[in-house]
Amino acid sequence: MSSTLVTFPRGLTSGRATIVETVPVGARHGLVVSETPFHPLDHTWPDQPADRGTIGGLPVVECLTGARQDTGAILLGDDIPARRGAEDWQWLVVHVTETPLPVGAEVDLEVDPAYRAALSAGHTACHLAALALNAALAGRWRKEARADSLGNPDFDQAAITSSRIGPYTSLDVYRLGKSLRRKGFSADDLDPGEIAREVNERLAAWVAADAPVRVEVPGPGLTARRTWHCALPEGEASIPCGGTHVTGTAELAGVEVALTLEDATLTMHTGRPA
Repeated sequence: MSSTLVTFPRGLTSGRATIVETVPVGARHGLVVSETPFHPLDHTWPDQPADRGTIGGLPVVECLTGARQDTGAILLGDDIPARRGAEDWQWLVVHVTETPLPVGAEVDLEVDPAYRAALSAGHTACHLAALALNAALAGRWRKEARADSLGNPDFDQAAITSSRIGPYTSLDVYRLGKSLRRKGFSADDLDPGEIAREVNERLAAWVAADAPVRVEVPGPGLTARRTWHCALPEGEASIPCGGTHVTGTAELAGVEVALTLEDATLTMHTGRPA
């Protein structure tokens, strides 16, 4: 069996495929198909939740990343010892149901399009907010730092410890510790409210520009190295990303962030304006 082919990077929310294998998931049933529109939870960087929907008419209660080396057992989620895309591993989308379905069955797969759209909006807004935050903090670097695709020091990648996407929202946590200071970043007298105002001004301009968004898809495999692109007024922005996205920034209607600073931790809440 080869790795699962996925169609969600092209925006698809439905498909038909053959069940090629099953794997127990506790008392539930994990169904592996040849091709799926479902976006699973990533085991390495679980930022975007799994899609919701049905397989063969059954509710998909979880959708997980699975992996197998050689002819070994399928491992799920945190039990996978390899990083996403490691060679010599098969990478699988596992649709978890309460009721089994037989290997060889042809099934329809239907993703909840409204929930997918909400997560896609949250993910695109998360990337835009990260780029806007990089720009707002660019003057705080005393040493040369790795730049993002717009040419600003990449604070987001240097400091982030976790990112979680929700429907039209995201929550990103950054550590402003000794490691970041050694890289040349100064958090002295950082005013979260002032930084948020600058970020929000830039986000408002980007949403108003209706900048086109696309996902570069080099191959159909689950772990293909896909890249998010957005043609912003400042230039072409790009970020490696395995998630789903809107097709233009105007679809977001509006994006605002709120920043909080506590115990050398900067937290950014991103969502729609109140």
